Parts: sequence; C-alpha cells; structure tokens
Amino acid sequence: MRRQRSGTSSKHDRAEEFALSELAAATINFALENKIGAGSFGTVYKGKLPDGREVAIKRGETGPRTKKFQEKENAFQSELAFLSRLHHKHLVGLVGFCEEKDERLLVYEYMKNGAIYDHLHSKNNTEKSSSVLNSWKMRIKVALDAARGIEYLHSYAVPPIIHRDIKSSNILLDANWIARVSDFGLSLLGPESGEFLPSKAAGTVGYMDPEYYGLNVLTAKSDVYGLGVVLLELLTGRRAIFKNEEDGGSPISVVDFAVQRIMAGELANVLDKRVGPPEMKEAEAVELMAYIAVHCVNLEGKERPSMTDIVSNLERALAICDESHGSISSATFSIVSD
Repeated sequence: MRRQRSGTSSKHDRAEEFALSELAAATINFALENKIGAGSFGTVYKGKLPDGREVAIKRGETGPRTKKFQEKENAFQSELAFLSRLHHKHLVGLVGFCEEKDERLLVYEYMKNGAIYDHLHSKNNTEKSSSVLNSWKMRIKVALDAARGIEYLHSYAVPPIIHRDIKSSNILLDANWIARVSDFGLSLLGPESGEFLPSKAAGTVGYMDPEYYGLNVLTAKSDVYGLGVVLLELLTGRRAIFKNEEDGGSPISVVDFAVQRIMAGELANVLDKRVGPPEMKEAEAVELMAYIAVHCVNLEGKERPSMTDIVSNLERALAICDESHGSISSATFSIVSD
C-alpha cells in the first residue's frame, strides 16, 4: 500500500512513500552502473519503477557518524518539505521518498540530458558539434530557464525560498532540453520582508556570494551571485575555478578571469571558442547576457539585480536571437538595484 506524505492540501501535492526494497529493485540494488551523480549529502542513481517511470533516486550517506547523520537528516527533511509543495516547469519535481531506519532516500523526475556542468566541462566537448549546448541561443535559453526557476523560489513561493547552492551541476536538462533547478538540501526559507538572514555560510566554492561567506549574511541576492557565475561559465566555457594557462596554471575564478575583460570591452576574448563567434544577430544577445552576468557577481548584494530583472533581460536576449524584436541595443540593458 503506497502512503502519501501528509500536510499538503491535495493529492497531487503529496509525495509518494516508497519502501527501501522498491527503490533497491528500481536501481538493481544501487548498482554502480546506475550511479549518475551526487547531491548534497547523497549519491544519485538512475532507477526504473514497476510502472515504467524513469526516476533519479538520491540515497543519503549511511554510517554511524552522528553529526553527518544529522546533516543528512536536515538536508533530507529540507528537500522533502520544499519539493512537496513546489511545482514549477523549471524546478526538478519530487516523485516520492523513503524513510526506513537510518535510510533516507528522495525520488525525483529523471532528467535525461544531465547537468549543464557536464555539457560545458566534458572532456568530450571539443567542438561545436559535440553538444546541443554549443550554440549561443541554446546557452541563453537554458540560462533563462534556470533564472525563471529561481525567480519562482524568490518571488512566488510563500514564504520565499533561498536555494543557497546555485551552480551549473545543480541545473539539470530534461528530455526536451528544458533546464530545471535541482538539489534543495541546503535551501532555507527566506524572510518575507526581503531582509537578510544571519546564517552560517554553506554552498560550493567558486559560486558562493562573498558577502555571505565573509559576513554570514544571507539574502536572495546570494542566489543571484551563484547564477552570475553560471552565466559566466556559459559564456566562457570555463569552470567556476580553473587553472589559468596565462598565469602558469595558477587557480583563478571565472569571475576574476572574465569580469575585468568584459568591462574593458574584450568580451570576444573570453567567449567559449567551441561555440564560435556569435553571428550578427546573436552578438547583441551575448553582450546583453555578459552585462547581466557582470551585475550578478557584483561584490555588494544591493547592487545586484533581482531575479525578476534578470529574467526580463534574458527574455530580451533570447528575443534578439529569435529576431522577433528586431535590433535591440545593449544600451537598453536595465537593472534596478535594491
């Protein structure tokens, strides 16, 4: 008998509860060949349910370490609570969960085309034909998809939600190449007033808001910073932190690498060569996305745009690619700082 998680208003909103044996069967006993990645406090496996549905199953780390168990438990309960009530085209959907003894598992919709990170940074991605993502229009489109997902968390979820771990490996692509935000294990409810939360910094090096890890002050603008780093990854094809060949292989952040060059009018020198130079109709769109990225990674959170501003500007960038709005100068780039 399949149970439903209580506390939600309709059957559609309730997550299914699975037995551990069901999920073990779905993954052939969590076989190594079914491992597709790792999330906060867990390993992710591809599985197939008896009804034919393909799913991704995140199994929390198991072990006697009390602190680690508590962190796993917190991450599990956080994702379960948030995703049980969040339904949006650009968020990875929750199918169900399992709680048996020390086992904690979450079952998600399966995202067939993996993470943006995998496409950008695969050793097999060497030329334009290597990936569907190797076009400027497609990169702008997946950036817009992700921005819409985060905008929903910030502006339409009640109370608002701060994700805290926006990065290219947490933006997944479904069978139709629609991007969706995933992994809510570090997410927190944001203050409805828009003020900040005092919070011990958590996240991923290279994507973390400097104000957040420096001052332990968390706002929705911390997610904006993380998205800005992802935009720079999409523009440059570089990892958030990479070895800079120009400086003897010293580690450098994509923010330090790209922002000063973009501001100096040298955008063409940092663009991902695998995609090639933007065509005339795309050049303005790529420039617009670059300016959005630069504003997103401003050191001061109050100077960063809101997610609504970002969505609006990325929509315009995509429209330029589609030529539906004719010629739009990047001078029309608009950001309203808080």
